[in-house]
Amino acid sequence: MRHHLFLSLAAVAASLPQANASVFSGDLLAARTFAVLGASTVTSTGNTVLIGNLGVYPGSAITGFPPGFVSGLTYDNAEAVVQQAQIDALAAFVALSNETPVENLTGLDLGGLTLSPGVRNFTSSAQLTGTLTLDGGGDPHARFDFLIGSTLTTSVGSAIVLINGADADNVFWKVGSSATLGSDTAFWGNIIAQASITMNARASLAGGRAFALNGAVTLDDNDITAGFAAPGAVPEARSFLPLALCFPVLGVWQWRAARRRKAARGC
Repeated sequence: MRHHLFLSLAAVAASLPQANASVFSGDLLAARTFAVLGASTVTSTGNTVLIGNLGVYPGSAITGFPPGFVSGLTYDNAEAVVQQAQIDALAAFVALSNETPVENLTGLDLGGLTLSPGVRNFTSSAQLTGTLTLDGGGDPHARFDFLIGSTLTTSVGSAIVLINGADADNVFWKVGSSATLGSDTAFWGNIIAQASITMNARASLAGGRAFALNGAVTLDDNDITAGFAAPGAVPEARSFLPLALCFPVLGVWQWRAARRRKAARGC
């Protein structure tokens, strides 16, 4: 049943006008307010903190909340909001796939690189070991799109650093299969994976989202904050109250993330 539902989502995305799909606008539409979106299941171990909404479709299993915390709303597969969010996430995946790369990074480790805005691709897997720096060049709207043919993997303690106005809400990782963030990774941006997403112990995802289109999202004492608080973003009406209540939690999230980065450096 889930297979047929996913195929129906794919059919919707395939019907989008190609003129719009060739260059992704960066607007995630209904998916924008979600911190985590799974297809089969979403599971969490430990005290995961999600700033944003949580949903699963077409599957139905969400476990680990509580003790995990969700600042927004939790949607199951019976609700139209999460169904539309999966459709819009898939549409974003298709649009990103149709972009033209300016640079092929296949075979290179992202660690140690400093990159300017643009579309880059890996024909197979992508690896981050160490620190990747994204330089916005003073443009707060600068886009960084990474088109990955198969897997995205980060080593323990890896990190992304944003400088000169780079905004995590404008960083997109299109992953052809599955993404795995190593323990204590400090990651930025939006991960849209064809299969599954696994975040190992204490990995964090700031200013972005974790979307699995056809598999599970597996969490372990992680911190994820969606970028919907960026200028111009308008959350749906039902989430205004939870968002108002989450600002103290956001301070705790920042403290937790800073503490984990210090621990990773051995401070």
